[in-house]
Amino acid sequence: MHVYERIAGLTVTIESVGRRQYVSDTTSGFERTTTEFRLTGDGVVGRGEDVTYETDDHDALAGSDPIDLEGEWTIAELSAHLDDVDLFAARPPTREIFRHYRRWAVESAALDLALRQRGESLGEFLGIEPDPVRFVVSTRLGDPPTTDRVEELLALDADLEFKLDPTPKWSDGVFVALRETNAVRILDLKGWYEGTDVDVDADPELYRDVFAAFPTAVVEDPAVTPETRALVEPQADRLSFDYPVDGVESLRGLPVEPGWCNVKPSRFGTLESLFETIDYCLENDIRLYGGGQFELASGRTAIQTLAALFYPDAPNDVAPGAFNDPASSPPYPTSPLAPRSDAVGLEF
Repeated sequence: MHVYERIAGLTVTIESVGRRQYVSDTTSGFERTTTEFRLTGDGVVGRGEDVTYETDDHDALAGSDPIDLEGEWTIAELSAHLDDVDLFAARPPTREIFRHYRRWAVESAALDLALRQRGESLGEFLGIEPDPVRFVVSTRLGDPPTTDRVEELLALDADLEFKLDPTPKWSDGVFVALRETNAVRILDLKGWYEGTDVDVDADPELYRDVFAAFPTAVVEDPAVTPETRALVEPQADRLSFDYPVDGVESLRGLPVEPGWCNVKPSRFGTLESLFETIDYCLENDIRLYGGGQFELASGRTAIQTLAALFYPDAPNDVAPGAFNDPASSPPYPTSPLAPRSDAVGLEF
């Protein structure tokens, strides 16, 4: 039986819906805002984090009435009910994909609550023992790009691994210095982003340099254009996709058959789509790793829990929040992360 079929019948009693907004600076130079949905019932609280990127969308949510989810549901019934609930009733989202992000927050909070009401973790319910989670650190190199941040972190922990975002501004010296660290595991080309602050044009010269400099690294989200196709297609076994993937059909519709998939739960919106995609990848030899979105609260532990259960040995972009917090200082956590033996719900 697939994972979603096993959790769909879980019952959850919801007595109230609350929210809490979080705000924090990041090491990537922007202020992050998220909202945690808190569903209460039977004396316990289930949490799920909305990782929508626009602060205005969170502020509009903070000023709106809570959604009415009171009652006893199965996970499947609650999800079907949410099909008819506008989670952006106060104002439309800045980007349509944010509807998935908020839907994930509510559904993951419901699953967390259902499990807590049983006194079980997700792993205990599924009969899967969580393993220690290998993680990579995602960081940007600044403008102009330098390897200072990478070198500083490696000086503290020589075993750290990294996920980096190449841009056409990377010099030959940056490529050489990073290659010599032998610590870069994922390179995110961000070729599918449009209209965001992190868009990177599909530059054939950049793609050529990335594939040549890091011959064993995973390369994420390359754009497949007439100019890049000849470079990208031969690398399919080490390609990964993130931005365009929100379910099984989107994976099947990619221009190449990838060797990897980056699982960012919020992109899928529903628990059903998330777990169907994980099952599909496991059945079709598509390797998985977890991805993060600068979560500030329970969303971070949720993605670590999923990694511990389904892809613990992958280069998971689920590093503890200390690596994204400019106010934090060494010593930092080391990889792999050990799950707590007394965790419940979606706790790690």
